[in-house]
Parts: sequence; structure tokens; C-alpha cells
Amino acid sequence: MKNKGLIITGLIVFFVIATIPFWYNVFSGTKAKTPELVYTDKAKEAKVCVESTDYMKTEHMQLLDLWRDAVVRKAERAYVNSSGKTFDMSLTNTCLDCHANKAEFCDRCHNYSSVRPYCWDCHNTKENN
Repeated sequence: MKNKGLIITGLIVFFVIATIPFWYNVFSGTKAKTPELVYTDKAKEAKVCVESTDYMKTEHMQLLDLWRDAVVRKAERAYVNSSGKTFDMSLTNTCLDCHANKAEFCDRCHNYSSVRPYCWDCHNTKENN
């Protein structure tokens, strides 16, 4: 271990360089702008989604995966939410019925999060028809 000082110096330099984005964000005092979603009149009138807003923001993809498995593998079409209300398990007819503008609603969050969902490989949006 003749080069102990050189190794420690290299590790410190690496640590500083690797954490520059973190420190820049901490000391710049600015927060990333969250995307502003455009809700349709129907979504505004409903005031309630399939589940709570917080749940849908964080867990909608897991919910859609459960729906896909239930519909495709078990031929189940009805989803009962935590409040006891029943919904049709359909991305196109349930979700996109209220959130009709994919570009103004879905794409804004997905682009912000750098997520590329494969939902649209099979499902058509009303604007594509």
C-alpha cells in the first residue's frame, strides 16, 4: 500500500465529482417543476378517480398491470375500489374516458419521469382514431 495517499485522494475526487449534481440541487435553491396536468371537464366533475389521487399518482401502473392480468388471464372485467364502487377494467374506456387527452395528461408525467410505458403498443387513444 505504497500509494495509500494517492488512492484516498482519487476516492475523494471521485466522490466529489459523482455528487456534484446532488450538491448543485441542494445549494441552487430551485426545485424541479412538476408537470401541470390538464384535466378534462369530465374528470373535474367526477372529483374521484378509480382510487385516491395520491394512490393513482404512485401506483397506477401496478393497478393497470393487475387489471391486465385479471382481464386477460382470468376474464374478470369488474374492479371494486377501496370505497366499494365498481369500475370496468379498461384503460381505453375507463381511464381515457376522463383523461382523454393523452398528450396533455399521460405524456406530461411520463416524459417528466423519463418513463416509456408500453400501454400504447396495443391501446388506441381517441385522438389516434
